[in-house]
Amino acid sequence: MTEATRATASDAGPAHLGGPPVGRWTALVTARPRLSLLAALVLTLLAVLAGSGVADKLGSGGWQDPAAESTYATRALEREFPGSQPNLLLLVEAGDASVDDPAVAAEADRLTRQLAAEHGVTGIGSYWRAAPAAAAALRAEDGHEALIAARIAGDESEAAGTLDRIAPHYRGAHGPVSVRIGGIVAVRHEMQTTIQEDLTRAEAIALPITLVLLVMVFGSAVAALLPLGIGIVAILGTNAVLSGLAELTDVSVFAMNLTTALGLGLAIDYALFIVRRHREELSAGADPLHAVARTLRTAGRTVLFSALTVAVSLAAMLVFPQYFLRSFAYAGIAVVLLAAAAALILLPAALVLLGHRVDALDLRRLLRRGRRPAPAGAEPGTAWARLATLVMRRAPFFAAVTTAVLIVLGLPFLGVTFGTADDRQLPAGAESHVVQQHLRDGFPGSPGGGLEVLAEGRATPEEYAAYKERVAALPDVLRVDGPLVEGDLAYFTVQPKGESVDDSAQRLVGELRATETPFDTKVTGTAAVLVDSKDAIAERLPWAAAFIAVVTLLLVFLLTGSVLIPLQAVLLNALSLTAMFGAVVWVFQDGHLSGLLGFTSPGSIETTLPVLMFCVAFGLSMDYGVFLLSRIKEEYDATGDHRAAVRHGLQRTGGLITAAAVILAVVMVAIGTSRVTNTKMLGLGIALAVLMDAMVVRSLLVPAVMRLTGRATWWAPAPLRRFHRRFGLSEGEPAAPAPGERDRDAVGVAG
Repeated sequence: MTEATRATASDAGPAHLGGPPVGRWTALVTARPRLSLLAALVLTLLAVLAGSGVADKLGSGGWQDPAAESTYATRALEREFPGSQPNLLLLVEAGDASVDDPAVAAEADRLTRQLAAEHGVTGIGSYWRAAPAAAAALRAEDGHEALIAARIAGDESEAAGTLDRIAPHYRGAHGPVSVRIGGIVAVRHEMQTTIQEDLTRAEAIALPITLVLLVMVFGSAVAALLPLGIGIVAILGTNAVLSGLAELTDVSVFAMNLTTALGLGLAIDYALFIVRRHREELSAGADPLHAVARTLRTAGRTVLFSALTVAVSLAAMLVFPQYFLRSFAYAGIAVVLLAAAAALILLPAALVLLGHRVDALDLRRLLRRGRRPAPAGAEPGTAWARLATLVMRRAPFFAAVTTAVLIVLGLPFLGVTFGTADDRQLPAGAESHVVQQHLRDGFPGSPGGGLEVLAEGRATPEEYAAYKERVAALPDVLRVDGPLVEGDLAYFTVQPKGESVDDSAQRLVGELRATETPFDTKVTGTAAVLVDSKDAIAERLPWAAAFIAVVTLLLVFLLTGSVLIPLQAVLLNALSLTAMFGAVVWVFQDGHLSGLLGFTSPGSIETTLPVLMFCVAFGLSMDYGVFLLSRIKEEYDATGDHRAAVRHGLQRTGGLITAAAVILAVVMVAIGTSRVTNTKMLGLGIALAVLMDAMVVRSLLVPAVMRLTGRATWWAPAPLRRFHRRFGLSEGEPAAPAPGERDRDAVGVAG
């Protein structure tokens, strides 16, 4: 930086740049731009080192409530009766022979003994060694397949390491039999590996397409690289944060997908907004430093508010006990704050260094050759201005039709069925999925999917027998095994007649918990975990929704000073998500387009997914809403003309919001190419929500509703207006009180 520039930066203090704190912040982040960027580079390299191998530290579970009855029972059974909770299944296939053939039985017995000798493996059981009553559940109905079951001890990471070590010795052909490996530990390990591979592919798809789209938006290759750089910094920084958190608490590997999507998407959103405003200021004649100062005073404030609203939506997931949801809050909040920090600290430094060279390397010139140049003085965004005028002229029609269409698109969600994540999240050819599908199709009941009842307290054999008879008489029970007694503890295995998590199995959980016994009982198993998870979400969902609503209302009020606009923002944002929820049920639950998209529909939606998708999509919708409302508010403060302000806001931000939405949708669709169904659902569902919000709600519904509410849009009681003038922030220059301000306060019309 030259001495002259330093002097200019020094002059750009509070008085020159419009007063504290924005002036001081501008001077701070632009005082030593090269040093700031060098420090950012060093910190990014450290983040790469800290975040390397983060996926190996993350878990693939987290759907259960740690305080639930099923969780308590599962831990007690794992500790006291490891054989009751097998997480490893060897599917032994005898080809055309019977599993009772002597040669098959001998080889299976050898594999069983070999598995029992493995370090870290306990609770061995197999069809060939089980008692007759239990053996029936471990033998396929056609007699050509049977199971060896075991438990791999340790947490997810330790279990995965043991599986990697022993699996090659069992998978494949062994004389007269062949073996496939399944069970919960295999499903989770294969899911984790698949997600890591898919995430690498998604990044390889998204980054070059994003760069091309940014070049199309900005024209300048230099300007296009800035948002991409901010996104990469945010992603790498968040990986380091997740790596550190994984040392302290459980974090889901699925959160890495959100890190990539939000890191690129929000960083691009914020950088788009700041760079576009900066270029506007340069075009208006400002020098680079003063253009950055005004950009931070206007668009910078909007980015800050946007980041806060997105972080609030994601923070609501901390209300829930499942670490699957909490992990997305950790990752989301970290990446949002890092993206905003990079946009408000590193980007201004880069813009000051680049100066007018931010427009260098205009690659669109090749496309413009031979075209008639735009008329002198033509304003950008005139098409959006015409659209806003048309919508406001026919506001009742656009408001009614758009609302009706969105509601109709959301109707399939009324038929939602909640389930649990299982092997069907994996591709049809995944080994662990194949094993579980064989169990569903060819074995009686649901091996490995039964309910376990933990009995606590000393009881007599007669009391255990009486309880077993009562349970066996329940209408949804196929078979009851046990009890296995160890001191004051015992457990029973209850096999449902249907699928392990269908309605009858969930009903059976309630029946077992309501059965009177002379001892304490705790019920666990897949269906019990699902029931407890649904109860935990239902209990805390109102608190999460209230948290999002109240904090969002407050933030939008601080931005706009209006009582009505925050209410509109919350309601219209929620309405914009209806298409996403309807599509999730129609496609992923009902199985439409499953062949085209390459997934297996389990016939249900994993319980936590709608909560996650709502929080993420609502936050992104607020992101775009803040961009639009801030520009409308800036114009309204300057002119007092409500219709002109709405038209100007859409003219200035319509193209920007659409471009940002398309780029974010590209990133989410790249995430949606995952072979894991939940990740596919998350990526494609949020991509749809983002596009619907930007192209339908922001372009049609918002201007129509604001036209219908008119100047009352800006109303607030006098005490709240005074509160906003003192504490609120808005995009634009601080304005002196307009003439008649006191009179408007008296009648309750906000200026």
